[in-house]
Amino acid sequence: MSFRFFSRSELGRCECCPRNCRVDRTRGERGVCGIGECAQVAHHGLHFGEEPPISGQRGSGAIFFSGCNLRCVFCQNHQISQGALASSSRRHCDEELADLMLELQAAGAHNINLVSPSHVIFQIADAIEMARNQGLRIPIVYNSGGYDSVAALRRIAGLIEIYLPDLKYANSSLARTLSKASDYPQVARAAISEMFAQVGELRCDADGIARGGLLVRHLVLPGQLENSKACLRFLAELSCDIHLSIMSQYTPREGTNTISGLERGVSEEEYEEICETALELGLTNAFVQELSSQGNYLPDFERKSPFEPRSGSEVEVKSTLG
Repeated sequence: MSFRFFSRSELGRCECCPRNCRVDRTRGERGVCGIGECAQVAHHGLHFGEEPPISGQRGSGAIFFSGCNLRCVFCQNHQISQGALASSSRRHCDEELADLMLELQAAGAHNINLVSPSHVIFQIADAIEMARNQGLRIPIVYNSGGYDSVAALRRIAGLIEIYLPDLKYANSSLARTLSKASDYPQVARAAISEMFAQVGELRCDADGIARGGLLVRHLVLPGQLENSKACLRFLAELSCDIHLSIMSQYTPREGTNTISGLERGVSEEEYEEICETALELGLTNAFVQELSSQGNYLPDFERKSPFEPRSGSEVEVKSTLG
């Protein structure tokens, strides 16, 4: 594997994300993410469950990477982010990743959607450049948990057209309990600020498909409304024109029933209160979900097609706030 954006030696003392594990991934050592030198892909294909500007009518060309630098107890992709499938998924060199991108473009994808890329940012940078040189024309979506290194983001500036980060927490204690990352609030705020500086507000073409810019996701957690409100306040301070996705799809999974409050879904009253807070703060460029979304977006990566075919999709149940 040869890097142009990053040298091989950097994987020998890995600091590609805020964990700064400093393990030698070239020799098979594993840090928090659990991934070695090569990026590992758990699934790739057209995905119709993203926000309308991302999925559109033809689907988003999703590449789901195994492993993650967060340890979210409620992760809907836990099979590939933390479970046994993370280590058993296929390893891809940069040339193979470039081929996947070109394959998805040929299938009609509106974009290339890199899902959970933070811990393999070194590996995907050259794959993007390689794919561009071979005819990739559609935008790249960097779809992360928000726990990203500002230094790494600056080094890939110009490669990414669309940033799609989460903003999970404004509370350090909550971040430590639920994702084992007490520094998440300051890290995510810095990362999102850098993303916004690079690409600006979300821009769509005449068909409503995103061509560039920032779209921030926030998952409302049951019983944690003050955390959600603090996240929204940060975004409003950054820019009231930021596009936001307020998600109601939190679904309890094994292990969350031991944490007070997380054993249930978000109530209608809770979700409405957060949507009203967004409006009060001037965050009107927001997508919202029906509460029926709870439990509807849990993939099963043990199957060849992790996402069940539906008569509808998240594209159809989402609407715009304001």
